[in-house]
Amino acid sequence: MIALACLLLFAETPLTLTATDDKPPAVSAELGKSLDAKGLRVSVGDDTSMTFWFRTTLPATATAAQVRNGLTYRELTEGSFVGVVSFAKPFTDYRKQEIAAGDYTLRLGVQPDIGDHAGTAPHPDFLILLPLADDATLDPLDGKTLRKLSAKAAGGDHPGVMLLFPQSAKPADAKLVSKPGGVSVLTFTRNLTTDDGPATLGFAVTVRGHSASR
Repeated sequence: MIALACLLLFAETPLTLTATDDKPPAVSAELGKSLDAKGLRVSVGDDTSMTFWFRTTLPATATAAQVRNGLTYRELTEGSFVGVVSFAKPFTDYRKQEIAAGDYTLRLGVQPDIGDHAGTAPHPDFLILLPLADDATLDPLDGKTLRKLSAKAAGGDHPGVMLLFPQSAKPADAKLVSKPGGVSVLTFTRNLTTDDGPATLGFAVTVRGHSASR
């Protein structure tokens, strides 16, 4: 009975997902025009944890054959603007860094497989958090700028990150999915534009959980 009580005591409160008509935080006109009208709100119990507004359509570099075979995050340009997130309370990112409550842009980043990065994540793709006030362009940002601005969000030397899992399924509706190790991801589908016409890409972004090696 004592062991069961301990398990219940430390069990995490389930996450819930709802759509919201709330407007996104104040962003530049260029970014604002690219965002969905509806947001996606992740709550812990009755309390809002974070709300996302994702870019409606993203540009991708892909051939017709790649589209047929299935696209990945690598067909997107690193540094691409993906959306905006508003944290209602401090958020612990995948590196166990505390990100202050507030508003951030989300851009695609790739973790280099060198040095202290090796083996710290099961996948190399991330959404990188940037202070919203420092990000106003729809153009991709280069890696150096991306890391420098994101380090401000994390308050240290490393970017603030939300791990991306591969997502081959493309559900019509966004949903929350559990992964091993106490990780929860938000899955959704985005429209892409390619040189060979429209396509779609599944996303799975970590909204709870962190690296086991941190």
